Amino acid sequence: MSVSVIIPTYNRASTLPRALDSVFAQTQPPLEVIVIDDGSEDETKTVVERDYPDVIYLSQTNSGVSHARNTGIRHAKGEWLALLDSDDSWLPEKLQLQMASLNDSPQLRISHTDEIWIRNGVRVNPMDKHTKQGGHIFRNCLPLCVISPSAALIHHSVFQEYGLFDTNLPACEDYDLWLRICAQEAVDFVEKPLVVKYGGHQDQLSRKHWGMDRFRVYALQKLLDNQQLNHADRCAAIEILCKKCLILSQGAGKRGHQERADHFMSIHARYQQELPACNTSDN
Repeated sequence: MSVSVIIPTYNRASTLPRALDSVFAQTQPPLEVIVIDDGSEDETKTVVERDYPDVIYLSQTNSGVSHARNTGIRHAKGEWLALLDSDDSWLPEKLQLQMASLNDSPQLRISHTDEIWIRNGVRVNPMDKHTKQGGHIFRNCLPLCVISPSAALIHHSVFQEYGLFDTNLPACEDYDLWLRICAQEAVDFVEKPLVVKYGGHQDQLSRKHWGMDRFRVYALQKLLDNQQLNHADRCAAIEILCKKCLILSQGAGKRGHQERADHFMSIHARYQQELPACNTSDN
């Protein structure tokens, strides 16, 4: 089982070494490590070329994390692809334990692990809604993203079958991908925390964009319009979509953005038509 590690980065020369060091400390080393520099203006290129000569360094004009990950996926030679954000890190046994778990479940093509959260230098406990699990987790994926990219190990064929990250999304691109995959695939889960996620810094995408649910609404619409779902899963997706649209519309109305409020209510009205059939059917 060969693994390519894909690390997108943008102006994170200060945290990228921590991520890379954690990869090179793996008890089961990967086949290759690919860093995709998304147009950094800091010392990223110098740091990689000077301190990590074994890393495959790819540079592109600033196009966003989805485009950067897709570039890495297209260049990867491994059978399995492991994603790692440049502000996160892995524990040494991360790849070894995931690959062992997947060997025990050869029918599965995607794995993730539990994680440790650090916010502003302090370890915090995730809320219940962020609880990780394996199996058929599609409905767990609907409210919010439940697989961290840095925890994911994915067979190359999954991207060939379900597509790459959606470059139209400036955020929640991982939520969109997990919906597409988990609607059809069961997921392997390693309960041990093997990823350290660092938060609280100013360049996190969640700090850059208002109303993250608007991106989730886009992803849900795309899923409902383009992918075959069983009846129960489709109903669950519509219910979540309608709830998110109501919240976004109400919030926009309170702030005086009537055009935006009307936009989300029109989406709500379109899909709400299916809810009566959902409520009268056995799920």
